[in-house]
This record gives sequence, C-alpha cells and structure tokens, in this order.
Amino acid sequence: MRAFGAGVLACWLTVALCPPVEAEPSPSARDVKKARQVARDRSKELGATNVELATAKSRLDELAGEVERLVEAYNGEMVRLRHAEERHTQARTRLAAADAQAELARQSVALLAAESYRGLTPMRPVVGMMVDEGGTDGFLHRAGVLGQLWDERAAVLARMRDAQEVAAILRAQAANAYAEQQAASERARQAKIAAEAAVARQRRETRGLRARTEVLERQLDAARSRAERLARQRAAALSPAGLTGGSAMGDLAANWALTQLGKPYVWAAAGPATYDCSGLTMRAWEQVGVRLDHWTGTQWTAGPHVPTDQLRRGDLLFFGHVSGDPGTIHHVGIYVGRGQMVHAPQTGDVVRVASIWRGDLVGATRPR
Repeated sequence: MRAFGAGVLACWLTVALCPPVEAEPSPSARDVKKARQVARDRSKELGATNVELATAKSRLDELAGEVERLVEAYNGEMVRLRHAEERHTQARTRLAAADAQAELARQSVALLAAESYRGLTPMRPVVGMMVDEGGTDGFLHRAGVLGQLWDERAAVLARMRDAQEVAAILRAQAANAYAEQQAASERARQAKIAAEAAVARQRRETRGLRARTEVLERQLDAARSRAERLARQRAAALSPAGLTGGSAMGDLAANWALTQLGKPYVWAAAGPATYDCSGLTMRAWEQVGVRLDHWTGTQWTAGPHVPTDQLRRGDLLFFGHVSGDPGTIHHVGIYVGRGQMVHAPQTGDVVRVASIWRGDLVGATRPR
C-alpha cells in the first residue's frame, strides 16, 4: 500500500510540476513578410552581382579587342617596315652598280680630254690628214677615218651621259626607298606606342575592375580554373590519336599548337615561351615549312578561304569585323577539330583550347 501511495504521489507531482506541451505557434504575418523581404534582397543582390560581372566581362572583352587590334596593327607595320628595308637595300645595290658604270664612262671621257690636252686636239690631226697627198681616193679614206674617230668619241660621251642619267634615276629611287623606310619606321614606332598604351590601359582597368569587388575576382578566377580544366580535357580528347580528317601538314601544325597549351600570352611575341595570336599560328605552320608573316592581315590571304562547314585541322580562323578587310581582323586561332581551336587569347591569359563559335568570326584560311 505504501508503494502504491508513493507511486500515486509521484504521478501527481509530475502532472503538477510539468504543464502539458503546447503546439509551436504558427509564424506571424510580420515574420512571413520579413522572410520574403530577405529573399527579395538576396535575389536583388545576386542580380546586381550578375549585372556587374556581365559589365566587367564586357569591358574586359572590349579592352582585349582594342589591344588585339593595335597589336596586330603593330605587327603589320613591322612587316611593312621589313619590306621597305628590303626595297631600300635593293635600291642601294642598283645605285652602286650604276655609279660604278658612270665612273667607268667618266674615266673614258677623262682619257679623251687628256689626249686632247697633250696636243692631239681634234683640229690638228684633221688639218694634217686633209693636206696630205694621195689623190682623191686617199682623201676619201682619210675623211672616213676621221669620221670614225669622231663617232667613237661621240659614243664615249653618249655612254657617259646615259650612265649618269641612269645613276640619277636610281639615286632618286634610292632616296624614295629611304624615305619610305623612314616613314615605315615611324609608323611602326607610333604603332608600338599605341599598343603599349593599350596594354597598359587594359592592365590598369582590369586591375580596377577586379579591385572593386573580391567576389567578382573569385568568380573570374574560379571560371578561369574551370576553363583550364576543360582545356586540358579538350586537349586530351583532341589528341592526334583521337582526331583525323585534316591534311598531313594541317594535322602536324594543329598537333604542334596543342603542345603549347598553358604558355602565357605576350603581345608581339612569337615563342618559344610566350605568344600572341598570330605569333602562335605563324610558328605552328612553320613546323611544316609554310612561312607566314607575324600578322593577321597577311595570314588572312596566305591561302584559299574555306567555308566553316568544310574546316580541316590546321586551318586558320579569323575574328574581327565581318567586312573581312585585313585591317579589321584582330585575332586568329588554329582549328584542331570538333568545333575547337587553339589560340593565344589576350594579356593575362594563356594559350588554350576554345570554341570557334564567336560572334566576331570572319572566316577561315587554309595556308599553303
């Protein structure tokens, strides 16, 4: 009985001291409104970040395009300068040969003058020969000899005049070639200054964009890392064992380009440690004995143009304004198959594999 009584007492105390558990109250309208506001704020913040990121990428692309255009303009001026220097050298060689001929002719005339000053003037032998005896036949013979002497002297003088005129013409050509070379050198200097300024502006603004928000920087870095991994995966998938369909030369050029993945972009560079876009494609085709200029302008005309639905490995892909004017093309890559290309993109980036399908794709060329 005592045990039973103790149990009843314990139950009563438990009921008395521990009130029944009530259901958790439902959220108030204020809480729901607050949660919705937080969700809207986060969505707005994400949208603003996306807009800022898109704006930053657009500005980066704009800067990269400007730099590529100016770098390729510099490359083009360097090609023109080399041609101007070659023309000047050839003009100087021709002028030296003409001056030598003119000097020989002048020496012949000087010899005639010296003979005249030694007493063999034209009039004295003429008088002597004309008064000699010998009859009419002898007179005619002597007259013919004198005529021949005059003709020889006239021919010597004519050769000297001709040689001097040729030398004068070639001297003018050499002077024009020198002026052209100086003008080309100045254009190359100005193009280099413009390219350097554009690269500096690109780096400065890029740093500013990244400094505005660490979040964007992390996102861009993460995107770059993902792109690097994809590039390595694509490079492995695009290995020679996995691709066919190009010409023998095009395959070799494309395969060599794939060995340069990861090397930094440096404007106006042509290897072996760094490249710009046209420097990479120039070296790739150099491996198979095809000589290209370090300039998208002449690489665009280095072979027949190829429709994009007939691309082969090794073909060059060009980007710029759709007019196809070599002066408006600012980027080039080398086709490696499956809609992919190897290219050196821009300052701060590395040689990588990327899709050929860009909005500024102009067309393709098959070097030969």
